[in-house]
Amino acid sequence: MTAPFRQQKDERPTAATSVHGNGSRESGSSLEARPRRGPATVLVVAADEIVRLGVRAVLSADESLRVIGDAETVTAATQAAASLRPSVAIVAAPLPDGGVLEACVRIRAAAPSTPVMILARDLDGASVVDGVRAGAVGHFTLHIGREELCRAVRAIASGETLIDSASTRVLLDGIRHGVERSEPAKTTSLSVQEERVLALVARGKTNKEIAAELRLSAKTIKNYLSHAFEKLNVTRRAQAAVLFSQAHQEDARPIVR
Repeated sequence: MTAPFRQQKDERPTAATSVHGNGSRESGSSLEARPRRGPATVLVVAADEIVRLGVRAVLSADESLRVIGDAETVTAATQAAASLRPSVAIVAAPLPDGGVLEACVRIRAAAPSTPVMILARDLDGASVVDGVRAGAVGHFTLHIGREELCRAVRAIASGETLIDSASTRVLLDGIRHGVERSEPAKTTSLSVQEERVLALVARGKTNKEIAAELRLSAKTIKNYLSHAFEKLNVTRRAQAAVLFSQAHQEDARPIVR
């Protein structure tokens, strides 16, 4: 029986565990599931062989990244994520046994520490909003360039949330036109300063840029965001931006100085 996913081989001898189709495990000389040092590890999920091999080739050429496996289905991707614990999982639409959003949710459940980056052929407000709410921390189109893809994967592996400009425009447009079906988030419990910070997050500002604009330290901004995330019951920057924008139905509130 063939394995449900392919684990990328590497010439460097490192201990690893391989999961076979029958569920048995054996040690081998492949890659580590989650190395503590060295390149960020990546799982590539795409049914389209050209996309899968293309993404893998681009990332493999970057010494700071290492592709440790690939999968063609949601089921295989979930098993691979649980076994390999990659630094980042890249999911490209479409998939034969479920949508990208289902893949995102199941990968996050199988490997909570693995962030998911979505590569989409087409953009629409509902899919981008749903992707963010499903826990994706990166959203790009398949038109992304080689260097931009590598930079995005490195950034996401280090804990950042990235949505390209095209996806951001579609995201905010979709929120304004009511593609989000759930009840608007209640942001009345946020302090004035927390709302100021979230307004800038919704505009795509980084913590450093927000700190400069509000004349506060980056650590203070981080604390405000942490408190706001707790009140909104979210764990991701992009999720907070979506909820805040949805609640106000505009790009962001004016900043009161």
